[in-house]
Parts: sequence; structure tokens; C-alpha cells
Amino acid sequence: MQAKSPTQPSPLCTDEPRRSGCPISFALEIFGDRWTLIVLRDLLLRSRTRYRELLGCEEGIATNVLADRLKRLERRGLVRKERDPEDARQFVYKPTQLALSLVPMLLEMAAWGARNNANSRGKPDLIRRFETDRDKVIAEIQARVRREGSHS
Repeated sequence: MQAKSPTQPSPLCTDEPRRSGCPISFALEIFGDRWTLIVLRDLLLRSRTRYRELLGCEEGIATNVLADRLKRLERRGLVRKERDPEDARQFVYKPTQLALSLVPMLLEMAAWGARNNANSRGKPDLIRRFETDRDKVIAEIQARVRREGSHS
């Protein structure tokens, strides 16, 4: 068995029942709905960390759906909920190292969507940079998220 690199996140293990041993099925069970991916996009690619910021996404997520997805992501080790240092009555949501490992997938999805949707309103400069220097863009985004407080 190969030793795990210290920079890689640990595998996600939950007690929830699995439909199959297929890796794609497993991934879909974790973040295979529209709202989970939107929340991850906003946390990882748009630096939104407060509930109100996440609620303000242009797709119009409902408050109960957002609260549910944040709880699921926290339970699955993708997000940490912390007291807001600027307002102790509020919370901030921080992506974990495990969530950071999703940056390449989210960027690939964004690039695919931009290429195949004539009405795409994605960031064309980011997509172009990603398609010409994938590794650099991924590293930049992951470094920014780490600087903003993702430590676990």
C-alpha cells in the first residue's frame, strides 16, 4: 500500500450507506446536486464565507437549502464553521484541505460550461488562463483560499 502524501487531503469516510463502490457514484453522493456545487463554487472560487454572501448567489438559493448544504458539507469534512472574527454573533464557513482538492474539478466544469454554453457569463479571462496554464491557476486559487483561512 502506498503512503499518503502529507499535502494530500485524507480520504472522505462517512458512515452513510453507499449505492455502489463506483468512484463517480461516491462523488455524486457527496456533491452531486446543483446547490452543493454552487456553494462550493462560491466558497472556493468567489471567496464567499458568510451565510449572507452565500445566500446572495445569482442562482437564488433558498435559506433552508443553503443551511442544509452547509451542514452536509461540514458533516462530510469539506467545510468548517467558525465564529466570525468581525462579529461574534455570526459564523463564517471555511473550506478544508479536502474541499481545496475540488478546485481542479470545479475549474474543469466551469471551462466545459463556458465552451458549451453560448450564453455563459463565466469569467472568460480565468477560463482562458486555466486552459493555457491549468496547474498555475489551480495553485493560485488554492493558495488564495489557504491565505484566507483554510488550514485543516
